[in-house]
Amino acid sequence: MKILISNDDGIAAQGIKALISNLSKENHEVYVVAPDRERSAAGHSLTLHTPIRVEELESKFGAKRVWVTNGTPGDCVKIAICALLDKNELPDIVISGINHGPNLGQDILYSGTVSCALEAAMLNYPSIAVSLSSMTPDPTYFNSTAKFVCRFLPKLKNIVFPKNSILNINAPALEEEDVAGVEITKLGTKMFTNNYDKRIDPRGKVYYWMAGELTSKHEEDGTDISAVRANRISITPITFEMTHKNVIADLEHEFCEGGKCDWYGYGALKKV
Repeated sequence: MKILISNDDGIAAQGIKALISNLSKENHEVYVVAPDRERSAAGHSLTLHTPIRVEELESKFGAKRVWVTNGTPGDCVKIAICALLDKNELPDIVISGINHGPNLGQDILYSGTVSCALEAAMLNYPSIAVSLSSMTPDPTYFNSTAKFVCRFLPKLKNIVFPKNSILNINAPALEEEDVAGVEITKLGTKMFTNNYDKRIDPRGKVYYWMAGELTSKHEEDGTDISAVRANRISITPITFEMTHKNVIADLEHEFCEGGKCDWYGYGALKKV
């Protein structure tokens, strides 16, 4: 299988190294395009007003080809598919990660890791985002998660990825034999509190550090957060189709009498 790997922690991160190494050992054809530094919480931003610099590096950890860019995680996937990879190198699947830290609940909206996978889905490529629920760069846990990905990929052969969708995987920071299983989940709510630490620099200017902490609030069963707290690997299907379809009928009833929304604009002027 041809696999494109990217992340938001940067090319030197422990998680991407473990993923490249383990997938290459399984004889997958691995290509890597990653940021040259950490770009966590970059969201789905793209570089529009400055050049994107790209450098091809010597291949490492078994990858076929490796590039670094000064762009965002979204840039990495977009430029890989649209400019860097030759036609015969285009991926069968895109994998983003392994992220240092969880991407659970509403926090996926800020995630560069999830955005890598979403960018691939927007380009019509199957994609998954993988995160380890630990901020400690312990290679043991990253290798455990990478081994899960290797075992998970063959199971995808029987799945037709829904259009505009990705799979978001979060693994607990445990060795393989200590993981309590796998759970298919929905998104939870909030993982972190909103706190800012106000400080003053040596010149007397005020500045802030975001200092949110993990919440301990109860999560209903069946969410990604509750699964990881129970030491299970969470797999959540996510779509970027954000239309709230259940609300359309209410809006049409309120604003489009008789099925016609002509109370404003050119249609309304014709009635005057």
